[in-house]
Amino acid sequence: MNLVYNNANGKEETIDYSTTEGKRIYVRGIMYVMSMAIYKLYPSSYLTINYQLDNSMFCTFDNLEITDEVISNIKNKMQEIIDKDLLITKKEMTQEEAEKFYEKEKTLRGVLQLNTETSEKVSLYYCEDYYNYFYGDMPISTGYMKLFDVQKYRDGFLLRYPSKKNPVTLKPFRDNKKLMSTLEEYEDIYRVLKLNTIYRLNKKVEEDEGKETILIAEALHEKKIADIADMIAKNRKVKMILIAGPSSSGKTTFAKRLGIQLKLNNIGPKTLSADNYFVEREQTPRDENGEYDFECIEAIDLKLFNEHILRLLAGEEVEIPEFDFQTGHKMYNGNKMKLGENDVLVIEGIHCLNDRLTDSIPKDQKFKIYISALTVLNIDYYNRISTTDTRLIRRIVRDYRYRGYSAKETIKRWNSVNQGEKKYIFPYQEEADAMFNSSLVYELGVLKEFALPLLKEIQSTDSEYMEAKRLIDLLSYFKSIPVDYIPESSILREFIGGSVFKY
Repeated sequence: MNLVYNNANGKEETIDYSTTEGKRIYVRGIMYVMSMAIYKLYPSSYLTINYQLDNSMFCTFDNLEITDEVISNIKNKMQEIIDKDLLITKKEMTQEEAEKFYEKEKTLRGVLQLNTETSEKVSLYYCEDYYNYFYGDMPISTGYMKLFDVQKYRDGFLLRYPSKKNPVTLKPFRDNKKLMSTLEEYEDIYRVLKLNTIYRLNKKVEEDEGKETILIAEALHEKKIADIADMIAKNRKVKMILIAGPSSSGKTTFAKRLGIQLKLNNIGPKTLSADNYFVEREQTPRDENGEYDFECIEAIDLKLFNEHILRLLAGEEVEIPEFDFQTGHKMYNGNKMKLGENDVLVIEGIHCLNDRLTDSIPKDQKFKIYISALTVLNIDYYNRISTTDTRLIRRIVRDYRYRGYSAKETIKRWNSVNQGEKKYIFPYQEEADAMFNSSLVYELGVLKEFALPLLKEIQSTDSEYMEAKRLIDLLSYFKSIPVDYIPESSILREFIGGSVFKY
């Protein structure tokens, strides 16, 4: 499925939906059509586009009851707008013109652009008499967004769209109840604290309340980690804690902070790394391109891994291998481990939520934790910040500081990283006994100063340029927050440096 859009230079381009940017443009377009339909039907309603759930956007109203009739009306009006194939045009104004426009129109749609530090222009997308701001490129007309659905869900509704893999049909919605519960909990907290949009966060920073905001976010993390440790302590059958989550979720710092809370509960955490149990290089499976597939579960020596775990749980001493990634072989260097009476194994890895990794261990002896940076902060009520974007910015900063990779190299690898996550992590996230949201409401205000210089090194001739520009534009909305404000135990320190923990 192809769609046409105007690029940053104002020229029409055709893009395939199956690409990451193609899907983004389509989703942006269908959200625009939805907001236009709602404006025409219920002009005094307050719509919020909250977050993504399984190829759907979860949306709510502040002042409109969602009935079957409301859902039917929205769907029919959207279809009408799509069938008309109306032109969507981007109009730019100077900051001065925009200020006069907003004073006259009394609207918040796109008002955050007035505070940006990097652009002298303010842009709005127009369609007939409707206008709104959406972050990024938009299809040239409403006729491209033919495939969608609207359905009631909890206290809101879902705007549904196709997956990249199958762009011509809508697959059945997969309800992720635990993930949704975690998102709702954090969103409710930050809404009460009036920290649910960039505008409100920036206000806190401008009014010298940045330190308090950081303390609140960090206190929320500490409370949730303590709660998880208490859950584990109440179940004395638990002998293994398994931690999994996508890249740049802060798993390592989380595990160390959880370990401190476990010690307060008289539990001794002993870390066992699944990365030391790779099969010998010549036994490593290959992917469809003939390359070694280090991310598939068959790349782990499951037999040896389970054998060692069983022996440890039986009270035996085990010599733990150390995998040499240069030679591709396990080495035995005298690293021995034995569990004490109150000790538990803590294992972190991509497959930790998949029972195949530890299939010889009874389920009641395992406690699984899913961790991800589940961003609940929005640009405004129509534009959400992608969880994936937050993790990518974290990784750009960390890769440069600790691995010597440029932002260009990190962006180039990112799609491959995402594919591994979709295949090996996300399908198992509902298997978790606990979920931890590692996002910090203030973090992009800190990461901004680290990431912007790295992103600006990417040249306009590079294929990664458009992604870099998109991230630069996102970061430009944030007021800078001094790194000195960040506690040394913060998960954010795993990416920017200065952590009290050793990695």
